[in-house]
Amino acid sequence: MNQHAGTEEAIKRWNAFADTYSKNHSEQGDLHKEIFLNPTLFSLIGDVQNKRVLDAGCGEGYLSRLISKSGAHVTAVDYSARMLEIAKERTPANRVIDYRLGNCEELHFLEQKSYDLIVSNMVIQDLANYEMAFQEMYRLLVDGGRFIFSILHPCFVTPECGWEKKETGEKLHWNVDRYFYEGVYEQGLGDKEKMLFFHRTLTSYINTLIKTGFILESMVEPKPSPEMLKKYPSFEEDLRCPDFIVFKLKK
Repeated sequence: MNQHAGTEEAIKRWNAFADTYSKNHSEQGDLHKEIFLNPTLFSLIGDVQNKRVLDAGCGEGYLSRLISKSGAHVTAVDYSARMLEIAKERTPANRVIDYRLGNCEELHFLEQKSYDLIVSNMVIQDLANYEMAFQEMYRLLVDGGRFIFSILHPCFVTPECGWEKKETGEKLHWNVDRYFYEGVYEQGLGDKEKMLFFHRTLTSYINTLIKTGFILESMVEPKPSPEMLKKYPSFEEDLRCPDFIVFKLKK
């Protein structure tokens, strides 16, 4: 793999993977979104009635539809043209969502201070230039607006990680390696080609957010609730280390 591959290559691969990826999404998204991310995101989002909300990296649009259903005025952007086509196909005619093609690193077609809330769900790790993306989110928020985003947990999902197992297949512990490497790597996700992810340390994320001007209000490492474990007992192993981290910031 080209170690200099950037966002354009990521866009190409997401366009190719969009149909397969979307097949695993219901009204609540995929299983990981249903179990881990949605409960956390909506606890942080709160009341969105009549608020202007940007879904930054909407994918097939499930989160845009849920937020719109809660009474918000939703704009949804994604850099994958095929993802946007699927999102539009899945959106009922009576659900008004303004879908736009755009890379979150540069959203010049959106006016500054246009949104009360920006939500970016599992997107920032798909962007080569996360600094520019954070600057754009800051530009687009009204003063006092909130930015909520989720990513793979950079301390535990690294370029080389995975379960250490016995010969019987029993999982012993989760291995982490190359944490301090910052850059692109391939994950075991995709069809013909693996998907690209861009790894940074937790230090880099926090310091870049502070430098951009954001104030950190909350940080959550989602874990499955007792209710979700009753419904999906195999996810009990996710109590051993977190896969995701979610930030809530204020401009």
